[in-house]
Amino acid sequence: MRRRKNKPNDSADVNMTPMLDIVFILLIFFIVTATFLQEEGIDMRPPPPAETPPQDAAPVILVQITDTNAVFVNQDRTTPDRVMAAVSRIRAEQPNSAVLLQPADEAHHGIIVQLWDEMQANGIPVSLNRDRSGGGS
Repeated sequence: MRRRKNKPNDSADVNMTPMLDIVFILLIFFIVTATFLQEEGIDMRPPPPAETPPQDAAPVILVQITDTNAVFVNQDRTTPDRVMAAVSRIRAEQPNSAVLLQPADEAHHGIIVQLWDEMQANGIPVSLNRDRSGGGS
């Protein structure tokens, strides 16, 4: 009869417990020593309503751009190239007036940007308000 030799098992078991301990210790270390940046947010609350409207409020020059790219300055039709002349004429009479651009949703962006840049280049205060009706005067 043959004898069977019992060979020892060649597979070695690796004990993972010490490695997991080190990983958790490193994780805790990095969490504790991390510096978190405090980012500033933008205050989105509107200002409280005024009790009385200001008496020295500057008049507004309304520049409308319709969905067919027709341009109106205070209800008077003009071309985009002549808007600055019309605004300058009105501001000569009312120097503190500001411009309100009111483009329709389908207006060409090139006209809007051109008018905005002209106002900014000449130091005229300008703001933008979208016309949701799609039309104009």
